[in-house]
Amino acid sequence: MQAKVTIRPAAPGDDGAIWAILEPTFRAGETYPIPRDIGRAEALAYWRDPGHAVFVAEAEGCAVGTYYLRANNRGGGAHVANCGYMVAPAASGRGVARAMCRDSLERARQRGFRAMQFNFIVASNERAVHLWQSCGFGVVGRLPQAFAHPRLGLVDALVMVRSL
Repeated sequence: MQAKVTIRPAAPGDDGAIWAILEPTFRAGETYPIPRDIGRAEALAYWRDPGHAVFVAEAEGCAVGTYYLRANNRGGGAHVANCGYMVAPAASGRGVARAMCRDSLERARQRGFRAMQFNFIVASNERAVHLWQSCGFGVVGRLPQAFAHPRLGLVDALVMVRSL
């Protein structure tokens, strides 16, 4: 069942909800190249980096996802956006990631970005790869055995991009 999702800029009071979304994914260690034992403060500092615009997705009054939007690089590469997305485990499969992706693409356009690039999509995360492809992203590079998956061993990571 698809959730009715609203997305808003994150507020300082959202840190508890954001951590509740980040922690299970970071602990699982299957989709983000982040240490599995990362602490709350360090994880929030990573997600809320000063260069990140952070957003919270809500459904039925609860935080069900979060994403950040930033420039992928500086200088001559500053016209390309980058995002990181995370969905609460209980909201998985309800359209939250798709809603956040659509929202981020629009916000990136509004901020003058010309493209969006994902630098490191773990290839074994087939749901994400399929979702990003359905949102117009193409695979432009493969990094062989770039990710040490806790169950599958070394797996490839993908670079994906789309024009805005």
